[in-house]
Amino acid sequence: MNAKPSSLTQNVVPGVDWVGAIHWNRRLFDGLIPLPDGTSYNSYLIRGEKTALIDAVDPEMTGLLLANLESLKVNHLDYVISQHAEQDHSGGLAEVLERYPEAVVLGSPRCRDLLIDFGLATADRISPVADGQVLPLGGKTLQFISAPWVHWPDTIFTYLKEDRVLFPCDFLGSHLASSDLYASQDAYQPAKRYYAEIMMPFRTSIQKHLARIDGLEVEIIAPSHGPLYDRPRLILDAYRDWSSDQVKNEVVLPYVSMHGSTEAMVQHLVSAMIDRGISVKPFDLTRTDLGSLAMALVDAATIVLGCSTVLTGPHPAVAHAAFLANALRPKARFASVIGSYGWGGKMVQDLAALIPNLKVELLDPVVIRGYPRPEDRRSLDRLADLILEKHRNIGIA
Repeated sequence: MNAKPSSLTQNVVPGVDWVGAIHWNRRLFDGLIPLPDGTSYNSYLIRGEKTALIDAVDPEMTGLLLANLESLKVNHLDYVISQHAEQDHSGGLAEVLERYPEAVVLGSPRCRDLLIDFGLATADRISPVADGQVLPLGGKTLQFISAPWVHWPDTIFTYLKEDRVLFPCDFLGSHLASSDLYASQDAYQPAKRYYAEIMMPFRTSIQKHLARIDGLEVEIIAPSHGPLYDRPRLILDAYRDWSSDQVKNEVVLPYVSMHGSTEAMVQHLVSAMIDRGISVKPFDLTRTDLGSLAMALVDAATIVLGCSTVLTGPHPAVAHAAFLANALRPKARFASVIGSYGWGGKMVQDLAALIPNLKVELLDPVVIRGYPRPEDRRSLDRLADLILEKHRNIGIA
């Protein structure tokens, strides 16, 4: 679908309307993140005696936002609240400000600087807001909450006091295109994927922000992507679980096999771990959606990289998976490497150097020459025994 203006608004509570855009067929975000379920760019219109718009959609969808505002006969806009400057939330800001020249942009001081740097607004149109600052609209009262690093440094949440609605920007969101305003159980997996791909590196910040939300009376959570939550505990309990320090009796095993040797090792280790009661999730990186791999990393206690050797180093797909894990910083406790080579190399050293951010204990690797022999399979059995012992030591097996 192209962004052709057509009206689609949904009422959230009296005086608050969803006026954003659904991007049904978007399949890649930031040139990096797969979007199998599309996404939405949520904007919210709040009307008291004064009028405020929260977020200004992706630039491709600005026409839809303006058409939605026109359908609600919004002839005057007092404020545009930029909860953060990333273009999927603020990309349409320049056109919104052109349409509503009286509007003042509100955002964090860091957001103000970024909006100027991105050419989305000029300094004279922006008024920075402080943590805890209150904005009376007349019958509606907004409170701004500083929330850096979920997932940008400039993020704020907005809390509508009278109606107990929390607008948490990207936090608690999901990439899910849906005509349903509120989340059902079907939203769990897209929300977990979103957490894994975007929020997982910021677990410490997430824990702090969850604690702060606990101090608010919240009846509706209205994020900037995906469906809203009229049962807030669904997403809040999920985030508490995902961001906790608790891991599960699970092993994630991304691998590539060039000529069958590493594949045979993976199959043997997978069977050995299943025999020992360990849940294992293998991912053939020649076929894997990296979002699915990221989701598996959320809970796993152990990561094992299965790697063929290219020249003297790791296969590029496995190096990419190691780089991804290092960037996402999952809470895994242990890691190891299995794989084969033909004439030598530094596969293990190179892969270990790619994961400095992971706070893991590196278990003895099993790296062999050629196709696995009986003694190599016994080495894989010993690795499975060691993983089981490690999991038992931390009370998860």
